[in-house]
Parts: sequence; structure tokens; C-alpha cells
Amino acid sequence: MTMVRYTLETLPPLTDEDRADLRRLAARPDSEIDLSDIPEWTAEDFKNAVRGKFYRPTKGQITAKIDNDVLAWLKADGPGYQSRMNAILRREMLRALAGDKAA
Repeated sequence: MTMVRYTLETLPPLTDEDRADLRRLAARPDSEIDLSDIPEWTAEDFKNAVRGKFYRPTKGQITAKIDNDVLAWLKADGPGYQSRMNAILRREMLRALAGDKAA
């Protein structure tokens, strides 16, 4: 099986027929949309939901200088020190953002 991926730049252009279909669908009232095979979600459906479970942010490569003792501490738990460093920075970022909202 071949996986095909599209980006906005590589999507095939819309045809006049595609545009006409989209206009027709956009003009349709919500009451005419058949949702029988897609029932509405309830609070019960979301009780075990986890936000961001499948979200994987893109990574950027940097060169950073940190104190040797900090680097040794990060590496002390074995492989994955860069992920641990990212987790620490993310925790602090979220804490700072939460503080900004409270202010």
C-alpha cells in the first residue's frame, strides 16, 4: 500500500464542477444534513478523552549552551535527555502562559 500525502501546495486544483459542488453544499441548510451515521457526541463520550493524545508538535533544531552540571543532570537518567529538556521547557512555558492569563 502506498501512502499519499498532500499539502496545500500539492493538492490538485479544484475544477469548475468541484467549485459548483462546494457552493451547492454551502447553501444547504444544516437541517438537511443527514447525521444518522454520525450521532452527536455527549458529555459521556468525552469523559475519558485526553487532549492532545495524538498531537505531535514539529521540532526545530537549535544549538544551545547550557551549564555542564545541568547537562550532566539531564543525561544522568540515560537516553532521552533532549526530550526531558523539552518537557521541562514546555512545563515552564505552560506555567508562564497560565500566569499571563491570570494577570
